Amino acid sequence: MKNVVLIGASGFVGTAILNELLNRGHKVTAIVRDPTKVTASNPNLKVVQADVTDTDVLIEASKGKDAVISAYNPGWKNPNIYEETLKNYPLIVDSVKKAGVERLLIVGGAGTLFYAPGKMVMDADDIPAKLLPGIKSLGEFYLNTLRKENDIDWIFLSPAANMTPGERTGKFRIGKDDLVVGVNGDSNISVEDYAVAMVDELEQKHHHKERFTIGY
Repeated sequence: MKNVVLIGASGFVGTAILNELLNRGHKVTAIVRDPTKVTASNPNLKVVQADVTDTDVLIEASKGKDAVISAYNPGWKNPNIYEETLKNYPLIVDSVKKAGVERLLIVGGAGTLFYAPGKMVMDADDIPAKLLPGIKSLGEFYLNTLRKENDIDWIFLSPAANMTPGERTGKFRIGKDDLVVGVNGDSNISVEDYAVAMVDELEQKHHHKERFTIGY
């Protein structure tokens, strides 16, 4: 059993990760802005109301934990998602380091994956304009900040291009920097299987200070 902090446990991806953690018997401290959005009930679950800018709370909650998993997202409809992502993710990294936690697992985006030689997903012409601020900010955080971080054992797990509600199959392929695509050219993963991959990494520690990706 691992004892972990999960930031953003009430979001789309965070909820799936929370369920996977609890179903595997891990102990979870969930950091959320609105505790009423956490519907899970489990003796291994503790819910803490806080924003990631409440660094003192985040540091205190993280002390003594085996790992911190961050599913932080300012909100896709947040007009300031670009600025808040770039401002707040370094706060998370810094808080985890100050708490003395060795592992930080981050829910990454697919934006910095390559879909062709030298061409990243976030630079493709068919990305919806309303999603670009969130995709680009998380991508820039990974490229310009996280990759230079050497004081903590981090991973950045990028999903397939399309991550949707679906089934937990436990069967998927793992890649590095290139988009994982199927025989039909599509790149898909269910959020349930994404959560499986994240908790697998928590338990098995196959990756260190690097990004990896999954898809069917």
